[in-house]
Amino acid sequence: MNLLRNILKSRIESGFYHALISNHYNSPLLAKTHASHSCVSRFESTKAKQHARLCNHEEEDCDLNNFQGLDFPGGRVAFTTQMKFISEYPEKRIPCYRVLDDDGYLVANSMYEQVNKETAVKMYENMVTLQVLDTIFYEAQRQGRLSFYLTSTGEEAINIATAAALMPDDVVLPQYREPGILLWRGFTVQEFANQCFGTKDDCGKGRQMPIHYGSKKLNYITVSSPIATQLPQAAGVAYSLKMDKKKACAVAFTGDGATSEGDFHAGLNFAAVMEAPVMFICRNNGWAISTPITEQFRSDGVVIKGQAYGIRSIRVDGNDALAVYSAIRAAREMVIREQRPILVEALTYRVGHHSTSDDSTKYRPPQEIDHWRTARSPLRRFRKWVQRNGWWTDREEDELRGRVRKQVLSAIQVAEKMEKPSLTELFSDVYHETPSILNEQEKSLRETIKRHPQDFPVDVPL
Repeated sequence: MNLLRNILKSRIESGFYHALISNHYNSPLLAKTHASHSCVSRFESTKAKQHARLCNHEEEDCDLNNFQGLDFPGGRVAFTTQMKFISEYPEKRIPCYRVLDDDGYLVANSMYEQVNKETAVKMYENMVTLQVLDTIFYEAQRQGRLSFYLTSTGEEAINIATAAALMPDDVVLPQYREPGILLWRGFTVQEFANQCFGTKDDCGKGRQMPIHYGSKKLNYITVSSPIATQLPQAAGVAYSLKMDKKKACAVAFTGDGATSEGDFHAGLNFAAVMEAPVMFICRNNGWAISTPITEQFRSDGVVIKGQAYGIRSIRVDGNDALAVYSAIRAAREMVIREQRPILVEALTYRVGHHSTSDDSTKYRPPQEIDHWRTARSPLRRFRKWVQRNGWWTDREEDELRGRVRKQVLSAIQVAEKMEKPSLTELFSDVYHETPSILNEQEKSLRETIKRHPQDFPVDVPL
């Protein structure tokens, strides 16, 4: 024990532990967050034989010569004579990082990533395109031309600013409000229409519900309806990237409602223990369908949950495109460099209904929705900043919206007339060699269609 004390004492006096900590916290955006922590506990994981750091010195005067503690797997824990319970609520809520105020002006002393004209204009054009696409596709569903749709209205900044901050090799595991990632990466309006209408040119061959997009070419894992299943998968994807030594990360999106699922906690814990390079982005938009966040959890939102699993976290204003872009850029850099997960909570608001199967005016006041649609609009805020820089005009706005509207309407007309995938596609792609049971099922289905042709769609090639 005396030898251990002397080793620890010499390393603290020489700045050994301070160096370990300071090397992790050299991001300008997060420097303030970590500056107040003089010593951080580090649990052992995949980094074999790395020394655990001592516990927080603020509550215990850690005199190494008289240190009373418990040698326990994961790190030494100090004893105390005071019976003190950890508070269920922090004294202060974790602040929300923002750069632009509601009128699009830079907040004084803001720390943010500089964005050039080309990137800023592209971000804004994509936000507008996403908004117009959502509006027209939603109307098409209401007209009976689509079976289902779900919008990203109010969350355009999270979509596009995140996409702009990522790299093409980063693997995205979406929930269902992230079509903007695909849009930024080159997914065309026609490809969106093909998926929603289930045409023969749909990447998913008509097998998925509308808005369940996917693209292997664009590193966008196909949307899955069950909530939160993508989070443990993201930890595995990230770990495979780590094993292959790729300079890329996995990015998993989820809503606040998914934090009530077990997969959320399993995913974060897997990622933390395995030190997987994954970024978890939670769109905390206030509502899980009709359930408000006040009925989902008692914690300080979602960002605080990262600390429980040993994951560095940040809360950002999800309606501030510049703040989202800056935070995601910094987070990605840390995830890649340190090969560890990060949790980002983006505070936003779901302006649209949960989906075309929902009427949100039944559980929240219309004036609240209108306030977020107008005064807190992420497009309005970012447009004002772009225009003040002299990068955008009202004429360009009108031309863009008119052009995109024509593109979307044309894509819908083409998709409606396009042939559906062949019946054979129902039984392909799963196995290298089709098993006999599937062959029998296909034969049975074809015989049933011949006997009862009136019960099956006529636009599906047999």
